[in-house]
Amino acid sequence: MRGRLGSLQQLAIVSGIFIALLSDYFIAVSAGSAELPFLLGAAAWRWMFWTEAFPAVLYGMAALTIPESPRYLVAQGREREASTVLAKLLDANVSDKIAEIRQTVFRERKPNFSDLLGKDGKPLRIVWIGIGLSVLQQFVGINVIFYYSSVLWRAVGFSEADSLKLTVITAAVNIVTTLVAIAFVDKFGRKPLLILGSLGMTVTLGTLTTIFSNTPLDTAGNPALTGISGTIALLVANIYVFCFGFSWGPIVWVLLGEMFNNNIRASALSIAAAMQWIANFVVSTTFPPLLQYFGLGSAYGLYTIAAATSIFFVISLLKKQRG
Repeated sequence: MRGRLGSLQQLAIVSGIFIALLSDYFIAVSAGSAELPFLLGAAAWRWMFWTEAFPAVLYGMAALTIPESPRYLVAQGREREASTVLAKLLDANVSDKIAEIRQTVFRERKPNFSDLLGKDGKPLRIVWIGIGLSVLQQFVGINVIFYYSSVLWRAVGFSEADSLKLTVITAAVNIVTTLVAIAFVDKFGRKPLLILGSLGMTVTLGTLTTIFSNTPLDTAGNPALTGISGTIALLVANIYVFCFGFSWGPIVWVLLGEMFNNNIRASALSIAAAMQWIANFVVSTTFPPLLQYFGLGSAYGLYTIAAATSIFFVISLLKKQRG
């Protein structure tokens, strides 16, 4: 069940994205535009941010109820608390489980970032693979679809309301595909799903690159999708999200949670997650200038290269996950 349980993190992420985008859509539609006044005379786009305060406060309050991990509690000598937590999760003898955890904790030394280095002083191969997975997950441009989806569709001729609606639809597609991943990740395996997703993303991103590179520009310099080209672009964009949603979205998190041995897991996972956010920052901040100076075709071209690279990365480097 590990793969399915690990995929729940991605399901939580995409569900949150969907709810946020749905909320933004209703606010913009109710006001008539994101720039028009909504409640109390404030612009609708400001309310899009203010509505996030409630889930943020709720999250903070709920976090106070999360119990510490039994392993941590045993390591701190708080075995009574660890027993209470385990009693809610296990049908087996809690005392035996505490004894097992105690032996493991006392046998291991505290992890250190130096554990990530080999004898030559360079990061271990498995650490580089984890970093590569994290970076490629972002470099295929998935968050551009969600961060800038409304801007993206408006740039090719859709109205603001239709752009927001398309963004909500795309987020819903992402939820459905994550459910597909949860259903099949422990049946098909991690590597086959990653390869299949990479192939799908390469084809769809390549198609979008071709469409936007050959579409005539309007007076504002934006691609003017006409006729069937707009329908094709919309369909292909959602197929791209589908390909990401059943593969690189949830599978990378599953792999990062299980590919490192116990001695380096905490440190290696934190490094990989940090690199994922750095890559996210790079992609999200470079898209606006790419759109402005080089056009959508060039932006999608870069994401296509990253998707194609991910195919060879998985095939050549993910053979020995515990190497």
